[in-house]
Amino acid sequence: MSYHLGLIGYPLEHSFSPRIHTAALRSCGLRGDYSLFPVALDDIQAIKNLLVRVRSNEIHGLNVTTPHKQNVIPLLDDLTPTAQAVGAVNTIYLKDKKILGDNTDAAGFLLDLTKLLDIHQSKIKNACAARKCRCRKSAMVLGAGGAARAVVHALLNDGWDVTITARRIEQAQHLANSITNRKLRITNYIDLRSSTFDLLVNTTPVGMAPNIDQSPWPGNLPFPSYSTIYDLVYNPRETKLVKDACSQGLYATSGLGMLIEQAALAFEIWTGHKPPREVMFHAVNQIAN
Repeated sequence: MSYHLGLIGYPLEHSFSPRIHTAALRSCGLRGDYSLFPVALDDIQAIKNLLVRVRSNEIHGLNVTTPHKQNVIPLLDDLTPTAQAVGAVNTIYLKDKKILGDNTDAAGFLLDLTKLLDIHQSKIKNACAARKCRCRKSAMVLGAGGAARAVVHALLNDGWDVTITARRIEQAQHLANSITNRKLRITNYIDLRSSTFDLLVNTTPVGMAPNIDQSPWPGNLPFPSYSTIYDLVYNPRETKLVKDACSQGLYATSGLGMLIEQAALAFEIWTGHKPPREVMFHAVNQIAN
C-alpha cells in the first residue's frame, strides 16, 4: 500500500510537515507521499473536494492548520471525543466509511510541555520558594483560535489555572463560553502589565516567517519573573518572543517539539505505525535553525 497524506491550510510555504512525514514513512518502511494543499479561508469548496478524495481512499489522511481548524468541522461526518471537547480539528481520516476529525494538537502540546517542565522542575520549585508561594501552575495563553483551543484543553485537563487574551476580545469570550465545567479567565491585552503567571503560551502566528521581527507580546513590557515561555511558532526556530524572553534570563522554547509530537500521533492514526520521534526531529532540525 502507498499512503497519500497531506496538509490543508494557508499559507503553507514554510511548513515542515512534508519533511517530517516523509521521514516517518521511510523510517517505518512504508511507501507514500505528503502533499501541501494551500486553501484560502473562504474557499470551502476546495476543502470539500479534498474530502471527496478522502472518502474515495485516494487520500489516506489530512492534517489541518490555520485557518481551517474550526471551519472544517461542519464538513466532516463525525468528531472524536477529543476533537469535540477541543472544538478544533487538526487530523482527518476515513474509518468505517465515515470521515472523522480528530485533534492531536492537545496531546502533542502536553507531551512536549511535560518534557520541558520535567527538565526545569528544580528551577521552577526554586522560583516558587523564592516567591514564598505554592507552584499553582498558572498559565497565560495568547490567542483564541483553533491552536489556542487545543492548548487550553490540555492545560485545564492537566490542572492548570488558565487565563486567555486575544486582540479580539470577543473571540476570547467565545472560546471561554465553549468551555463547560471549567473555569477559564479572560484578560485584555492592556491589562497584561499587571498579570503574573508561571507559563506563557503563544498560539498566534505572530512572529512566524517571513514576519520574524514581530512578537505577540506587547513591546517594552517585561515578562513576569520566573515565567517559562512556550511559542507554538516553530519557523524561525528562535522567534522574537523566544529571543526577548531569553534576553531577560527566562527559559523559552519554540513549538518544534509540539509539531513533532502532534505529527507522530496523527501518523499513527493514519498508518497504525509509531514513527521514531528522533528521526522526525532530525528531518527538520537543520532547516529549523
